[in-house]
Amino acid sequence: MSDEKARSSLDNARDPAQPVLPTVNPSAEKSQPASKSNAIHPAVYVAVWIALSSSVIVFNKWILSTKKFEYPIFLTTWHMAFATFMTQILARFTTVLDSRKKVPMTGRVYLRAIVPIGLFFTLSLICGNQAYLYLSVAFIQMLKATTAVAVILATWALGVEQPNMKTLYNVSFIVIGVMIASVGEIKFVMIGFLFQVGGIIFEAIRLTMVQALLSGGEFKMDPLVSLYYYGPACAVMNGMVFLFTEFPRMSIDEVYALGTTTLLANALVAFLLNVSVVFLIGRTSSLVLTLCGVLKDILLVFASMFLFRDPVSLLQAFGYGIALGGLIYYKLGAEQIKDYLSQGGMVWAEFGATRPAARKLLVFAMLLLTVFLLLGGLAPRLAPDATASTLNWVSEKGA
Repeated sequence: MSDEKARSSLDNARDPAQPVLPTVNPSAEKSQPASKSNAIHPAVYVAVWIALSSSVIVFNKWILSTKKFEYPIFLTTWHMAFATFMTQILARFTTVLDSRKKVPMTGRVYLRAIVPIGLFFTLSLICGNQAYLYLSVAFIQMLKATTAVAVILATWALGVEQPNMKTLYNVSFIVIGVMIASVGEIKFVMIGFLFQVGGIIFEAIRLTMVQALLSGGEFKMDPLVSLYYYGPACAVMNGMVFLFTEFPRMSIDEVYALGTTTLLANALVAFLLNVSVVFLIGRTSSLVLTLCGVLKDILLVFASMFLFRDPVSLLQAFGYGIALGGLIYYKLGAEQIKDYLSQGGMVWAEFGATRPAARKLLVFAMLLLTVFLLLGGLAPRLAPDATASTLNWVSEKGA
């Protein structure tokens, strides 16, 4: 039973670079009212969530690294201030956040529960965004696979769950895989590695504190309601850190050089991610969320290789594969994996029997896509000169 509780808290773990404030409460998930949105296929919500989640990470990396706007704390503060403003608008002029009225929130509860959680969320965001200044998106996604292990250790340390050596053994493959990936990392920077590890630790503590808060059952909050309460505290704390760190060396000219439209679009994408999570929770299962999270991480690794020309060694890819396999095994369990593989095999066989031509075409398309992604991702490392000339030729033709 303790394994299942730990897994439920991990299903809502988010990237530190994303201002998402998930909560884990089955009652809150089931309380979503039926609406016309039920007519939309769940695959649409999945695709939108993956697109927005990936876009936030790539967008942040582009701003902080490619555009050389090296103010991650300011960016985090801007995200939280924008989210606070939007949730206040939604609370006053729509019914989206009406469920907040059922939360027994008082000043005492806010100071003793919400503010500490907001503090650790702030620290995880700051550390996570700082890491983008030093590490590649691909390597950061590989390191984030250890969030599961960090949450387990945090629940034990804070007394939320009892230590279970079987659980620790199940997640050991995640640690081994990430260690191999770290050894194989070509552009390893220790300060960036430490920032990312710090972000993972703070995020694990935050998730554990949220789990403890919701264990009573009276705090039924979906991600948007959580953001409504956590947002102001996080914005203030981020702002205070920003004033004493980045503000003295930051100029308004740098903001204008980046563009106010870019900043607005960046904050809007981050906020829409929170909105998409609300719909995704009500329309999918924990299995779908787990597998979609793994798929998103894999796509981000390929996107990092293709968009930012981040090199990924074969040893690193091997280690990441072990980590992802361990993550899926931990979240689903051996029996569930066998059941789903069996069901998937039956569906695939039936599809081949009824539409053999379509199945062959699908297999060919998947192989072609895999080869394209591998060649596109490894090209900057294996043939940097040829890749650079090709990209220059494409940009010239596009212009």
